[in-house]
Amino acid sequence: MTPPALTLAERLTEYEKLMRLDKPIGILLLAWPTLWGLWLSSAGRPDLIVLWIFVIGVVLMRSAGCVVNDYADRKFDPHVERTKNRPLAAGRVSEKEALILAGVLALLAFLLILPLKNLLLIELSVAAAFLAASYPYTKRFLAIPQAYLGIAFGFGIPMAYAAHLDAVPPIAWLLMAANVTWAVAYDTEYAMVDRADDLKIGIKTSAITFGRHDITAVMLCYAITLALLGFIGWEMHLGWPYYLGLAAAAGIAGYHYTLIKDRDPKRCFKAFLHNNWFGAAVFAGMAAGLLPLFQ
Repeated sequence: MTPPALTLAERLTEYEKLMRLDKPIGILLLAWPTLWGLWLSSAGRPDLIVLWIFVIGVVLMRSAGCVVNDYADRKFDPHVERTKNRPLAAGRVSEKEALILAGVLALLAFLLILPLKNLLLIELSVAAAFLAASYPYTKRFLAIPQAYLGIAFGFGIPMAYAAHLDAVPPIAWLLMAANVTWAVAYDTEYAMVDRADDLKIGIKTSAITFGRHDITAVMLCYAITLALLGFIGWEMHLGWPYYLGLAAAAGIAGYHYTLIKDRDPKRCFKAFLHNNWFGAAVFAGMAAGLLPLFQ
C-alpha cells in the first residue's frame, strides 16, 4: 500500500505514533527495571553521565522496538480492533519508512554508549538489540512470549552493572528474573484485552496459554516477583524503606486483582497501565533503602 501524501508535520506525527511517544507506558515499563539496575549496581549513587545515557537509550530503544513490532505485526494489526488504526497497519507509513526509522533509532542508541569505552557493555547492547528486534516474531511460536519480552525489557539491568562495574554478578541476573515474572504479569493483563482477536488470527499469548487460569497465573507472577525482590533486598542488606516499597507494590498488585478478576477488557487494560506504579513503588523503596541513613 502506498502511503498518502502528507505534509512534513503530518508525517512526523505519524512517526511519533509509530514510535508510541504519545503512549509512554512502554517507556516507563522499560525504564523502571533499568533504574533498578542502575541504583543497585552503584549502591544508590549512579554515575550521572551513565544515568543520562541509559535514560535516553531507553526512549530510543523502546521507540525502535515499537516500530519493529508494528512492522512484524503489519499483517495482523488491521484485524485487531485496538491496533487497526496504527500508522503502518492503516497504510499511512510505508514498510520501508518503518525499517529506516527503526534502524536510525537503534543506531543512535548504540552510538550513545560508545563514549563509555566499555567492551562488555557494547557486547550486551548487541544482545539487547537482537532481543528487541526478535521479540515481535516470538508471538508466532512461543506459548508465553511475554517471558521473552521480560528478558528484552530487563536487559538494561546487566547493562547497568556492566557500565558501573564492568561485570555482571549473579544478583543482576536475579533482578532480571524478577523483571521477567513482572513482565509476564503485566503483559498477560495486556493480552487479556485482545484475547478474542488473537485467537482468531492465530497469535500466541500467555492469556491464551494460561486459559481459565490466567488470573491465578498473573497473581502468582506478581508474588514471585516480590519474593525475588525481597531476597535481593536481604542479600544486599537494604534498609527498611525498601521493604516498605515492596509492601506498596504488593498492595498495587492486589488492586490489579480487583481490576482483572472479571476479565473485562477495559479494566484489564487499566491494570496494565497501572503497572507503572508497581515499578515506581519498587524503585522508590530501593532508592530510599540505599541511603546511608537507613543502612
